[in-house]
Amino acid sequence: MSIELISEPSIIEGRPPLKSIDNAIISPMDRLPDKKFFMAITFTISLLLFGAYCLGVTFYRGIGVWGVNNPVGWGFGIVNFVFWIGIGHAGTLISAILFLFRQKWRTGIARFAEGMTIFAVMTAGIFPLIHVGRPWLAGYLFPYPNQHSIWVNFTSPLLWDVFAVSTYFTVSFVFWYIGLVPDFATMRDKLNNSTAVEKVKKTIYSVLSLGWRFSNKHWSHYEMMYVVLAGFATPLVLSVHTIVSFDFAVSIMPGWHTTIFPPYFVAGAVFSGFAMVQNALIVIRKVFDLKHIITLDTLERMNKIIIVTGTMVGYAYGMEFFIAWYSGHEVESFAFLNRAFGPYAWAYWIMISCNVISPQFFWIKKLRRNIPFMFVIAMLVNVGMWFERFVIVVTSLSRDYLPSSWGYFTPSFYDVGIFIGSFGLFFTLLLLFTRTMPVVSIAEVKAVVDGSQPTHHSIENHSGEGH
Repeated sequence: MSIELISEPSIIEGRPPLKSIDNAIISPMDRLPDKKFFMAITFTISLLLFGAYCLGVTFYRGIGVWGVNNPVGWGFGIVNFVFWIGIGHAGTLISAILFLFRQKWRTGIARFAEGMTIFAVMTAGIFPLIHVGRPWLAGYLFPYPNQHSIWVNFTSPLLWDVFAVSTYFTVSFVFWYIGLVPDFATMRDKLNNSTAVEKVKKTIYSVLSLGWRFSNKHWSHYEMMYVVLAGFATPLVLSVHTIVSFDFAVSIMPGWHTTIFPPYFVAGAVFSGFAMVQNALIVIRKVFDLKHIITLDTLERMNKIIIVTGTMVGYAYGMEFFIAWYSGHEVESFAFLNRAFGPYAWAYWIMISCNVISPQFFWIKKLRRNIPFMFVIAMLVNVGMWFERFVIVVTSLSRDYLPSSWGYFTPSFYDVGIFIGSFGLFFTLLLLFTRTMPVVSIAEVKAVVDGSQPTHHSIENHSGEGH
């Protein structure tokens, strides 16, 4: 009796030699940047410098140059903070949670997504610092002994943010770096000492690879550490945006004081993070010719996750209205009707169109596998998720309990400039990452190539009896 084992589809297209995988991933770092790269980084640095100028004016004149007013004390600063923290969620989700569930399709995209996590959290960290108005006093956010016995307010969710985001960044950075160690060793071993440049690069990669020699003992310790860090990172993915949602949910502000915020924020973070990763990967696979490693099947799986999380976010939008009505609280009901039909209705319906309606096209397989179409949909998702944060922050603050204190928030030139500059910082760091480190994990991709592991396509039971 023979038993045929059904094997899952190949993650990597074709059956490329392992050496060709090394060359495909490392070659972008070996050759000089081309004209397109210089054009791209010139553009992103221009955005960064524009944002730096607006930030400099803010430091010199104070945050009064922003559009914040009374009652809208939280404006673009907090909107952008929550947006960028959300972008940083997909990387750790792809690396940690999908790794623990043994999803092999993550191997082609995990490294780049992890890098995006690091850079998004770095970008997000800028906004709370400048929002407080005195960033040089940020040290007081940490509970350390001092001569005046001044301690932080441990009951404030803004302090919880400090602990959650700093812990998330630390674990994500270590997780990212540990995954890079075998690849640094591969790059070290491929270099010769024939030129001064190669000697410098070999020295740098030798230091970064921490003495890695591809021994069985090294792999054993590496895999154990990777699992441990994945276990640490998984609850952090869920906790960080939960704690960010507490900034709103523990207040008594109408439209914020709701228990649906934690799961709603986590789903929204994964939703926007996957969309941003997908946008970047479509460009990367085209520019670096990695279509056989970052395959169309992998992008389709990402689109399926976008459908799921988008549906969860749409469900949360509907439940917010139900909860407000069911509560019987007149002010709460007004807050949600004001979102949909008040002065910021334009922002609300942009949010609904981009986050709820546009992802539904992914139910059609032909569209789900269409590269230009999925790129546009993912861009719309990111636009919609930024507007979601804008709607949550601004509409509740602009109209609270007292009609006498209502006001309308209009972003200033400097608000918009700092937001544009944050994109410049993020994409500049991404471009530098693509030139200095492997954007795809060499070791993990080799492990999922057909033929890299011993397999048995059939089991022959010679006795003819099942045991």
